Amino acid sequence: MRLNQITIPVLNIPKAIQFYKKLGLRLIVHTHDDYARFVCPDGGSTFSLHRVDQLPESTGTFIYFELDDLDEQVAILQSKGIVFEQLPKDQSWLWREARLKDIDQNQLILYKAGENRINPPWRIN
Repeated sequence: MRLNQITIPVLNIPKAIQFYKKLGLRLIVHTHDDYARFVCPDGGSTFSLHRVDQLPESTGTFIYFELDDLDEQVAILQSKGIVFEQLPKDQSWLWREARLKDIDQNQLILYKAGENRINPPWRIN
C-alpha cells in the first residue's frame, strides 16, 4: 500500500493554487474552481484541494512536506513572501522543522528527517 494523496478544504481554489505553486508543487489538474491537484516535485505523491463554502472548525490537518535542503528552501520561500510561524528548528524527535499556515490556516510543516523519518532510534521492530 502507498499513500497517493491528501486532499484539503479551501475557500478559494485559484488563490490556493497560487500559494501551493509558490511552495513548489506542480499543478496537474484544474478543470474547474472546485478542485485542483498537484504533484510533489520529488517522489510522485499528489496533493489536492477541494473548494468548500465553510472551513471545518477544528485544529485541522497537519501536512508534512519533506525537503532535503530545508534551510535553503525556507530562505527561498521567504524571499517569495511566504511567512513562517517557525523557522527551521531541530526537534526532540530528531527532525528539523519549519512551520507555516496556508491561506486557509491549514498547518504545513516543511521538514528534514533523513533516516529518522521511518527509522528513529525508538522504532518498534
